[in-house]
Amino acid sequence: MSLPVYLDYNATTPVAPEVLEAMEPFLRGQFGNPSSAHAYGAQAADAVAKARRQVAGLIGAHEREMVFTGCATEANNLAIAGAAWARSEKGRHLITSTIEHPSVAAPFRRLQAQGWEVTVLPVDAYGRVDPANLAAALRPDTVLVSVMHANNEVGTIQPVAEMARLARRHGALFHTDAAQSVGKIVVNVDELAVDLLTLAGHKFYAPKGVGALYVRTGTPLTPVLVGAGQEHRLRPGTENVPCIVGLGSAAESARRMLPELSRQLRRVRDTLHDGLLEAVAGLALNGHPVERLPNTLNVSFPDVSGRDLLAHVEAVAASVGSACHEDEDTVSGVLAAMGISLLRARGAIRLSTGRFTTVEQAREACNSLVAAWRSLARAAHP
Repeated sequence: MSLPVYLDYNATTPVAPEVLEAMEPFLRGQFGNPSSAHAYGAQAADAVAKARRQVAGLIGAHEREMVFTGCATEANNLAIAGAAWARSEKGRHLITSTIEHPSVAAPFRRLQAQGWEVTVLPVDAYGRVDPANLAAALRPDTVLVSVMHANNEVGTIQPVAEMARLARRHGALFHTDAAQSVGKIVVNVDELAVDLLTLAGHKFYAPKGVGALYVRTGTPLTPVLVGAGQEHRLRPGTENVPCIVGLGSAAESARRMLPELSRQLRRVRDTLHDGLLEAVAGLALNGHPVERLPNTLNVSFPDVSGRDLLAHVEAVAASVGSACHEDEDTVSGVLAAMGISLLRARGAIRLSTGRFTTVEQAREACNSLVAAWRSLARAAHP
């Protein structure tokens, strides 16, 4: 039996062939510890240094500003808790948004339980934070603002540059979780004016289990983990050299392929969307129609449950929302925050294309989804 069309690239991506090739020597003979003071260690240290330059180059950073982590969740925790702890003498007020990934929302809840005051900014019907709301929330004791760059469920891109400059004028640090945007659109830390930025390897064709945190020079940060002195003393532990090498290779590929890849992703996504619009009366787009990731399509089908729809389409692999809460039999909290009705949210699915998705696959997936929707709708209204 052939595998279904994969339309869940926002959950994870396959490892690209060139990434696997770059990693292979470090899974075989080149096994040294980068901290070792001999030839094997130097070989590994050189590979990590190269990867650091490659990842920094993708986002317009300096190599010394990159900290490798085990995943984006760890990077988010380091950015949020580390910045809050480092600046606690200035104040104990933090700001975030209502649509953040759990790896951002949970650290804020923990800090709130420890005595920090947290302001959670709302979003509009498209899932965007209004910078005016941030301006009104900023206070002299605000030490950190964290708003994601692009939403993982609906793809909406936030006005991060405008918000980061507002935060800077008030003396607050700005962190953005860019796990979903890096590798899909051009991301530059100076253009965004951020102090901290998170990225995830497995969202742009590197392996799972590796991420990175950009830390602008001069940004105060207290380590979350303690131990040895690796990663500028911010993330102790022996480096995962094969995965770091893979992350570097993926970053180099992304830098080389953008923005052509963005155009390809948009073309395939729009082929899928146009086909669904033509065949499904009442189909509703969730998220911003323009300011969203080029690969992300979140739509609500009328008269059916999104979960039921995907369960009846064996030819398509997709999701109803974030893979981090796929086991929860509830509607998306992101859609609820956008003010979308319970009925419409219930029919939502997320379709996310990737580097290896073709126009032909998009058409095939469209036909399968339409057929399943028609069957379920008929059963609901005989």
